[in-house]
Amino acid sequence: MLHLSALLILFLGVIGEVSSTILQNGQVKPTNYPNTLISLASRSFTTYPPNATEISYQGRWDSKHVSWWSAPGLRFGYTGQTVAISFGNWTSPGVLIAYRIAGLDWMFTNVTAGGTHLLVSPTTPGSAWYPRTFELRVTNWAYGVQIDAVHLAPGEKLVQLPQNTRHIEVIGDSLSSGMFQSYEGLSGWGYGLGASLGNTDFSVTAYPGICTVDKPCWGNPRGQQFQWFYTSDTSPRSRAMYGDNPEPWDFSKRPDADLVFVCMGTNDCLPVNNVSSQAFTDSLTKIIQGVHGKWPNAQIVLMSLWQGFTQYGNWWYPNAPYCFEREVYQVYQSFNREEYLRNPTVYDGVTGKTSQTNKTAEPFVHFFNTTGILQHNDINPGAHLTDVGSIKLASQLQQYVKLKFGWEFQATGPEIYHDTYYWNNEANY
Repeated sequence: MLHLSALLILFLGVIGEVSSTILQNGQVKPTNYPNTLISLASRSFTTYPPNATEISYQGRWDSKHVSWWSAPGLRFGYTGQTVAISFGNWTSPGVLIAYRIAGLDWMFTNVTAGGTHLLVSPTTPGSAWYPRTFELRVTNWAYGVQIDAVHLAPGEKLVQLPQNTRHIEVIGDSLSSGMFQSYEGLSGWGYGLGASLGNTDFSVTAYPGICTVDKPCWGNPRGQQFQWFYTSDTSPRSRAMYGDNPEPWDFSKRPDADLVFVCMGTNDCLPVNNVSSQAFTDSLTKIIQGVHGKWPNAQIVLMSLWQGFTQYGNWWYPNAPYCFEREVYQVYQSFNREEYLRNPTVYDGVTGKTSQTNKTAEPFVHFFNTTGILQHNDINPGAHLTDVGSIKLASQLQQYVKLKFGWEFQATGPEIYHDTYYWNNEANY
């Protein structure tokens, strides 16, 4: 279940017990999520295992079919008018999932470890129409689900959907994971960018509090220089499952990313984490070398970090740059030098070794300057984006992708962000 306690501190890495309350601007937000839990023994289903080839997993899921990082999901087609899912014991208690039929709006429910939840039935709006496709997303960045089985009405079948032809990866921390946003990962800019482009698979490999440098930060035992190469994130549940030996991510499980957005450095730059300029530069360099080693044709976009704002007198001013702004840009420049491109270096975070590709490369690292996109009311009191701030950033990145890389927009109308359908139709006040 979504847990946004007002007591959480900046970039908190260790979270408390799941709560049934969503706080929005410090006020309790009304929710009426249906209870979808059913008794499996009292029903008759056609049942598919979690490794059924018709199920397309989005984001990172491990060999036990447990989800990790921000906004992971799955999708499939089906016949009939019934979809139920059994969730395994590694499912976080009460985790909030979003799900929908085809292009209808997101629906939400809290699911239970070891429980079976009826998500689509003949009484579900839209269940009688075609196409019959199903999508699920985990909203909470710190929690996850384990898929134990997918159930359909007796005699019905799962249908494998056509694969999306474009692929995006986001590598980040709390600023990319959706921390302190209404539906967390499902309100973040990383999810919004991938979903709004249309015909695009995306993975948001971001977790609050994590540093670029491989060191403990805000309760995270490792940094992205190490963790990006592994399936699970740095959460307490990951440590409970894997201890110090997480599963390396099998990059062959998904098509290579076409575009990779890297938004890192916010935690490194905080004095409490004691990261030097050189250490940050070295780790960010290794992440880019690692991406190029795994996906040699990917275009990598380094993003500048936003600094927040302070009011002086009757005006708001950006805070003085402090989050390795210069270092991020210098890393971008270093990857575009002719001497580097003549024989690029790649890095493997599992072995900790670098090597040369022994071939030339065209420039593949780009820089996206976020200056001017966000204003003071786009950043909440916890120094993270508001929902509107994420929408603005995702929209600007969407245009950047179109202009820079020639991607046409292919989203056709279904909802991206939930609970943003508000307007004024009273013209006479």
